[in-house]
Amino acid sequence: MAATNLPSAMDVDEAAIDEGLYSRQLYVLGHEAMKRMAASNVLIIGLKGLGVEIAKNVVLAGVKSVTIYDPEPVQLADLSSQAWQDVGKPRAEATLPRLAELNAYVPVRNLGGQPGQEISVDLIKGFQVVVLCGVPLKKQLEINDWTHENGVYFISADTRGLFGRSHMFRTAFNDFGPKFTCVDPTGEQPLSGMIVSVDRDQEGVVTCLDETRHGLQDGDFVTFSEVQGMTELNGCEPRKVTVKGPYTFAIGDTSNLGEYKTGGIFTQVKMPKILQFKSLREALKEPEFFITDFAKFDRPSTLHAGFQVLSHFEEQHQRLPRPRNAEDAAAFIKQAKQIDPEADEKILTELAYQATGDLAPVNAVIGGFVAQEVLKACSAKFHPMVQHLYFDSLESLPSELPTEEDAKPIGSRYDGQIAVFGKKFQDKVANFREFLVGSGAIGCEMLKNWSLMGLGSGPNGKIHVTDLDTIEKSNLNRQFLFRAKDLGKFKSEVAAEAVADMNPDLKGHIDSKQEPVGAATENIYDADFFASIDGVTNALDNVQARLYMDQRCVFYLKPLLESGTLGTKGNTQVIVPHLTESYSSSQDPPEKETPVCTVKNFPNQIQHTIEWARQDFNSLFVNPPQVVNSYLSEPNFLENNLKYSGQQKEQVEQITSYLVTNKPLTFEECIVWARLQFEDKYNNAIRQLLYSLPKDAVTSSGQPFWSGPKRAPDPLTFDSSNPIHLQYIIAAANLHAYNYGLRGETDPALFKKIADEVIVPEFTPRSGVKVQINDSDPTPQNDAGGDSDVNDYLKQLPPPSSLVGYRLNPVEFEKDDDTNHHIDFITAASNLRALNYSITPADRHTTKQIAGKIIPAIATTTSLVTGLVCLELYKLVDGQKKLEEYKNGFVNLALPFFGFSEPIAPKKQKYNGIEWTLWDRFEFKNDPPLKDIVDYFQREHKLDVSMVSQGVSMLWSSFIGKKKSEERLPMKFSKLVEHVSKKALPKHTKHLIVEVMVSDEEGEDVEVPFIVVHL
Repeated sequence: MAATNLPSAMDVDEAAIDEGLYSRQLYVLGHEAMKRMAASNVLIIGLKGLGVEIAKNVVLAGVKSVTIYDPEPVQLADLSSQAWQDVGKPRAEATLPRLAELNAYVPVRNLGGQPGQEISVDLIKGFQVVVLCGVPLKKQLEINDWTHENGVYFISADTRGLFGRSHMFRTAFNDFGPKFTCVDPTGEQPLSGMIVSVDRDQEGVVTCLDETRHGLQDGDFVTFSEVQGMTELNGCEPRKVTVKGPYTFAIGDTSNLGEYKTGGIFTQVKMPKILQFKSLREALKEPEFFITDFAKFDRPSTLHAGFQVLSHFEEQHQRLPRPRNAEDAAAFIKQAKQIDPEADEKILTELAYQATGDLAPVNAVIGGFVAQEVLKACSAKFHPMVQHLYFDSLESLPSELPTEEDAKPIGSRYDGQIAVFGKKFQDKVANFREFLVGSGAIGCEMLKNWSLMGLGSGPNGKIHVTDLDTIEKSNLNRQFLFRAKDLGKFKSEVAAEAVADMNPDLKGHIDSKQEPVGAATENIYDADFFASIDGVTNALDNVQARLYMDQRCVFYLKPLLESGTLGTKGNTQVIVPHLTESYSSSQDPPEKETPVCTVKNFPNQIQHTIEWARQDFNSLFVNPPQVVNSYLSEPNFLENNLKYSGQQKEQVEQITSYLVTNKPLTFEECIVWARLQFEDKYNNAIRQLLYSLPKDAVTSSGQPFWSGPKRAPDPLTFDSSNPIHLQYIIAAANLHAYNYGLRGETDPALFKKIADEVIVPEFTPRSGVKVQINDSDPTPQNDAGGDSDVNDYLKQLPPPSSLVGYRLNPVEFEKDDDTNHHIDFITAASNLRALNYSITPADRHTTKQIAGKIIPAIATTTSLVTGLVCLELYKLVDGQKKLEEYKNGFVNLALPFFGFSEPIAPKKQKYNGIEWTLWDRFEFKNDPPLKDIVDYFQREHKLDVSMVSQGVSMLWSSFIGKKKSEERLPMKFSKLVEHVSKKALPKHTKHLIVEVMVSDEEGEDVEVPFIVVHL
């Protein structure tokens, strides 16, 4: 085998990667990893549910080619986990066209073969990665012997039903050869930070700026830049770190280097890691287990024996153990005990019982994981799994286990699921009613799994799905139900049609909507709607909508399945009424915001300049046209809006500029405007800042002002031959032209010619201009002129009546349209400011992610997370009531890592000895008078009500006065709300949520549940 798995040269360049399609995935893997993937040919053998799931994810990810092999005819039972097949056709032949249409850049080929023909070593030559799914152990050993010796990466995987009490099983084995180089084990961004000192001694302790912890660990490597004095560190070979504290670390002997003076940035260096893999033959004897659930630490050894015996049993009997057949299970256990006398008989029994089971959610979990391992083999990005993985979800079995009779095949597409759960439970699944909120990446995977499970397909079953978004090109890389022909269509409609085609039983049982969930649509998603469903599954991409749906589920007492992904990381949460806390019960801390003064005057990272450029985008192309349009369309706009805004002069000056003094009539004038903007932002403003705070300025303590995180800037001189300078002019001019409805241009020669001819006014810095140093300082008022200037501008403004119908076009920021100049402007503006402050510029791709707040995403994580959610859905269908039966999950496929925990029980509170949780409430029927509610608390609970509120309205309090109190207490509750809010209740309102403040007999305030008043 070669000394390394990394190619010396690539035949695919960066331009060949379609950033529009792979946008979100590129933020996970990076260009280099994807270029390595684009040189890899992958062979997948075995195309039942698991093989197809792996193939789907690998094709979406974008390798050079995928070849499939499975000449066996499709059986009806295959459809329980694989929808892209026609019964009777060879599996590979039936699957190929569906895989091929997923990604136009990845050729999918069928290796052929005849039914009964096993894969052979001769057929696997020419591939970089070989994946075996459901292949007998004897054949796995034969193939792996050859791949291990010939430098071909080998993965074998298998799924067998659920697994024990509520269980599903899956296994995977990796062999990436005796010497595999992993170039980036974690995939995390390299750490970086500013330093304030480096000791010149044997230890070389580096001290960081005390604003942020360095985050490094022992054994990490770092290099340096911008160090003054000890300049030998700049660009040095990576130095190994020994952590001394949260703000200090040692880098070894620096005694022979120069004396440290000031400045410097450390940057973590990702060092390649060499991994050694055993062959399958060796690993069977000396297994190394990857633990997926630490609560089941001893289970892999049992399953290691069990899966070997399954292969022997099938070879011996020409079939697998029959579902829930005691005789077959006893024979199976006897053989397994010969391999591992300590093996757990209960686990082995369930493995035997479920050997013929084939479940879509388990295949989704395994398929997502194995596909990511394929990508690791191709790209050397992220740490491969070492070396055996066994996964189960026995908790998903129903409380009432099926009998042998109930688990027998019935000639149904669901036989693979019936073998695990039984026919009775399958009927429960079919008659379940679920609401899916969102049909993006997770939503598509969810619907696919539900379709294969038969969820909602029964006489009383129903799936509702809503999503207001339409399909965009970047969706096609992960949202696999969509095709290029669907661009522009509603996601929910296309997804619903696609899964109904997968499983015709869903026709008439799936309802797609475009109305988003929220306060404005509570007339649609009302009490009757929630009464018609059994649960909710979120597939959302924002916290606000998640919190809203959580609130609705708490109110209507519906279980909620929650999940999310971030690159290779994913999490799942199950919320069960009265059993668990809600999604809102615990939240992530808010994101740390960059201080305003840092963005405005003292940037030191590219993120700061991108944020500045994003704000400048709004202040040039969004806000001014909106203000102008308001001036033209709203009567007395200036008097009503600007009088109290505190920014009257700026607003009037802005309107005058965009409507009179700088209003362009031709595109050439837009170029001139852009050139003057360049001068103002990147030359004049910097000169003014340095005039107010010279480079030799010192603080009150005598320290240099421009030190530490404050980098002294330099003005830029416009140079039309500089690509960044010219890109700014092109983008700014086109966006300014858009504001005025003028036709844009893209010919660089035109921009270069006109920009070079612009006569730039002389700039002289002003004295007395104050600069805000910290956010806690008052905002400086540096404007001169006052009211006289405002009046001068007002005199120039034409009255709105003279411009009837005239409007400007505010720009609506859209990150995914590469032709609209939005990201081009922000990239150029950010990089120019970075050049001002000697910050390394960022490419367009990086700028787009930060400015557009793009969440990195990849199909593998989505697949796995969705599978975990569906395993919890089985439990909800069964109505399991024990907290310990449910699992919240966290995964990171890069490391890889699995973590599971029991959900947290809801917090208990008390009033007068009565316990309650967030799921409890007081309910009052028939729109009672307020007095009845107040009297109820006193009479039944000895609690005095001191305040009653509904929404933002305080309806009554003990201190509002006798007259108002006597007026309000007898009023029907609905009338009271309308009376106080001075608004009629919407016609669809059937209840009101009310909060009360109460005190006990000792006068102490106590917390009580909310009130629901039914009208």
